[in-house]
Amino acid sequence: MIDHISTYATDFEATRKFYEAVLVPLGYEVQADYPEYRSCAFGPEGNPVFWVIGVDEPATPRHIAFSAPDRELVTLFYHAGLDNGGESNGAPGLRKEYHEHYYGAFLLDPDGNNVEAVCHMPE
Repeated sequence: MIDHISTYATDFEATRKFYEAVLVPLGYEVQADYPEYRSCAFGPEGNPVFWVIGVDEPATPRHIAFSAPDRELVTLFYHAGLDNGGESNGAPGLRKEYHEHYYGAFLLDPDGNNVEAVCHMPE
């Protein structure tokens, strides 16, 4: 299951305005807003699944995060990726800057895309 996905915007405000307009008919509204990081997330109530992140230069790699039901599977995901051509982009661990129980691991796939497994449950 996909947990969330990100896209990147060189004109963050224009891109945000665009998605605020086109996603309303689909039932998606801003669920998270971090102006200091030029990022926001859209989704149904309480579920920020589609992130827009401001960047200075066009970015072609993408970010996708897969849901994991527990932390052990996040760690297994990470090691399987390293064993199969992936490069570490963040070892398994808590990311409290996102929320208290955010346990994720990040890999770069062979094309440089940032692939993540995340568990939102407490240990």
